[in-house]
Amino acid sequence: MQNNILISLISSLNQKKQSVLLFDSIAAANEIALMLNGQWDGCNGVILDQCDEVAVNTATKLTEATWCYQGAAKAVLARLTTDELLRRYAIGERNFINANLRCAVLTSTKLNQINFSHAKLSWAVLNQVDLKQANLTAADLSEANLTGADLRESQIVMTNLTQANLQQANLRGANLTRANLSEVNLTDADLTGANLALADLRGAKFHFCNLSGANLTGAKLIESDLAFARQ
Repeated sequence: MQNNILISLISSLNQKKQSVLLFDSIAAANEIALMLNGQWDGCNGVILDQCDEVAVNTATKLTEATWCYQGAAKAVLARLTTDELLRRYAIGERNFINANLRCAVLTSTKLNQINFSHAKLSWAVLNQVDLKQANLTAADLSEANLTGADLRESQIVMTNLTQANLQQANLRGANLTRANLSEVNLTDADLTGANLALADLRGAKFHFCNLSGANLTGAKLIESDLAFARQ
């Protein structure tokens, strides 16, 4: 009996515990996965059988990246596949709060009235997506591609859209209160009647953007180019 317990204990100690690391860019994750002989997840994550923090810190210094353990700095759920999302949406589900869809490719899909509040959508490809009346409150859409997306009357309150591409997007009547739109590309976007109160628009591109009737009360507009915007 004691021998069996000892064998089980030794076996459990010898088992490798995988670590999931998150990096601040897709390119860094890909490069560091090669450097550390890890498994790249196709986005900004790397899976390591054994994590040597000294080696990780050396690799991140060389690539000028930053990292954290999955769940250490922020809760990150298992990634939801595009097929699973579309299957559940097709049968009537609309609640996808906190869903992890980093790097998802959803080009030209219909997702109107979906609830993506607090969802992780950084680096997602959402061009031409129908997101009318969607709830994107506090979602992370940093560096997402939303070219030509339909976001009419959507709730985009406190949403992170840093460096996102919103060229030709339709944002008529959208609520972007306190949203982070720093360095976002709004070229030829339609923001007619949108609420941008207290939004961070520093460094945003507004070329040929329609701002007719938009509320910019308290918005941060430092280094934003409004010269060619339509108002």
